[in-house]
Amino acid sequence: MLSYRPGSSLAHRLDPRSKLLVQFGLAVAAVAYPTLPGVVGATVVGLAALAAARLSPLAVLRSYRVVVAVLALAPLVAGVALGPPWFRVEPALRSALYVGRVFPILFVSAAYLASTPVRETRAAVQRLVPGKPGQLLGVGMALVVRLFPLVLADVREVRDAIRARGGERRPVWVRARLLAVRSLARTLDRSDRLSLALRARCFAWNPTLPALVFARRDYPVAFFGLALALSPLARLLPL
Repeated sequence: MLSYRPGSSLAHRLDPRSKLLVQFGLAVAAVAYPTLPGVVGATVVGLAALAAARLSPLAVLRSYRVVVAVLALAPLVAGVALGPPWFRVEPALRSALYVGRVFPILFVSAAYLASTPVRETRAAVQRLVPGKPGQLLGVGMALVVRLFPLVLADVREVRDAIRARGGERRPVWVRARLLAVRSLARTLDRSDRLSLALRARCFAWNPTLPALVFARRDYPVAFFGLALALSPLARLLPL
């Protein structure tokens, strides 16, 4: 779910630059409008992005289950009080609104990752940000997109190994320490192997990237993303 999957959906046929613009615009609009109508509107956009990539919202939430669990705790923690009435509803609801803005962004990000090859992402970034900064940013995004699913797989393997060795009978803090230390060791080892592989393959800062061409279907998507990004300016306009 967090990596590219070949397909023929509408999201697969869109230019990565238009998809990046929608992600950026939705993030700006979600932060600018922390209200119930704003969260509902952003959620509709996120669900539409999943539909365009032919992804299930439940499958995406399962992929982000750790993030979802952490976010679900935020309203509960915000509502807890140290004295009577011990739990305040208003801060909890306000926190839930802020948390609700994150889920549409996760949906759009999942749709982008599942429908966009890494090389096209790097090409889009380097065309949007010229020069060395664009090359550095493009390489960084490409490496993160490629490595993140592998790091998650390593964490799951370490967790399963701890359970197979009877780790569930140990205290929680011991299991957390083992999971963090072993996962970090695997990540560092994987980064060393990646560095060696890049040198062996004569890594280049300026490779021949795939050509990107805006089609007719990209223009309304890009315009929609731009409108989302500029939507906070509507508050500044006189009525």
